[in-house]
Amino acid sequence: MLLRSQKEQKKTIELVEYFLANYNIDEDKVYGEGYSGGGETMSQVMGKRPDLFTAYLQCSSQWDGSYDAVVQNRTPVYLVIGEDDEYYSSEPTRKAYENLHDRYLEEGLSEDEINEILVLDIKDASYFESRGMNNQHGGGGLFAEDKEIMGWLFGK
Repeated sequence: MLLRSQKEQKKTIELVEYFLANYNIDEDKVYGEGYSGGGETMSQVMGKRPDLFTAYLQCSSQWDGSYDAVVQNRTPVYLVIGEDDEYYSSEPTRKAYENLHDRYLEEGLSEDEINEILVLDIKDASYFESRGMNNQHGGGGLFAEDKEIMGWLFGK
């Protein structure tokens, strides 16, 4: 599994670099998003090359990458998951937030500065139920339709 993940990371980085080099893309508007297993891979990509992205949205996943490059680059990160996510639970997402938050504090950022670039959004059951979903992990697809979440991402 690790070898496959390393190949996926490499391919993702190479693909983004290719698009940036060969297409007329505004480098200030390149956004990353990872959902479930894709979030695990994208967190590893972010741990290596956060400079490729304007901001990153991680949905219903866990952080498997390094935090240091993200903190050094100050890449905005939005972490969102269901409180009772059936696959991951919300605990790994909380830990990722705490790790990033603590590293930003060590770097001397204020709480206001951290809140501008790091968001933890744990959705309760009513969020999913009100949208017709009874499965929080599968309901993570709803985040791409959430105007507040997507507004944060594209507002960076």
